[in-house]
Amino acid sequence: MPRIIVVEDDPAIGEMLTYHLKDLNYDVQLFNDGLDAKNYLTSNNDFDLVILDIMLPGYNGLDLCRELRQLKPDLLIMMLTSLDGEADRVIGLELGADDYLTKPFSVRECQARVKALLRRIQRSSPPPPTPKQNTLSFDGLEISIDQHEVLLEGKLIELTAREFNLLTHLAENAGQVFTRHQLLDTVWGYSHDGYEHTVNTHINRLRKKLKRTDKTDYVQTVWGVGYKFAKAN
Repeated sequence: MPRIIVVEDDPAIGEMLTYHLKDLNYDVQLFNDGLDAKNYLTSNNDFDLVILDIMLPGYNGLDLCRELRQLKPDLLIMMLTSLDGEADRVIGLELGADDYLTKPFSVRECQARVKALLRRIQRSSPPPPTPKQNTLSFDGLEISIDQHEVLLEGKLIELTAREFNLLTHLAENAGQVFTRHQLLDTVWGYSHDGYEHTVNTHINRLRKKLKRTDKTDYVQTVWGVGYKFAKAN
């Protein structure tokens, strides 16, 4: 059973999230204080997803997002932001959040987004070891599907589960151009207007992590359309 930690200082929102996520048979634990949540989250590993408000007493949600991403690269993080908090949404994504939900939000949208995120765990879990690994090889880059590892010029690159899935999808279809909506639908499991920032931010993070001096980026922008992975030489 997937385990979710909700960090929300508004009792009504926190209890609403807890109730409706438990209705989907998830194990849910609620924290109302940022520092209490930090102490628990940084010393335990028995959870799959953190739903994290930004404005929290005790410890700021953005700072907690940054710390969790550094400690737990594969952890799924969803940020809760206000309707006019575009800057917070962008910062949260740049710090490593996988998705965000804007207040006020509907229960159905919240449930759909949580289910989409948790599906990524099932899809990204490495299968049992086999004698022959499924590896994608490009100029200086190796992507091991089975081992869930990426090597850049022989150096192991740490990617989040979402970043790995995005890179793998693009690399498996090298040369094909995908729109942001197509990537949202395929990699995130949903596609809604207004959430293109999510794709843009993850692409930018991938480029930074896969940056090579004086060489073309693996992930390229096709202006006015979307993104593609450069074909192997």
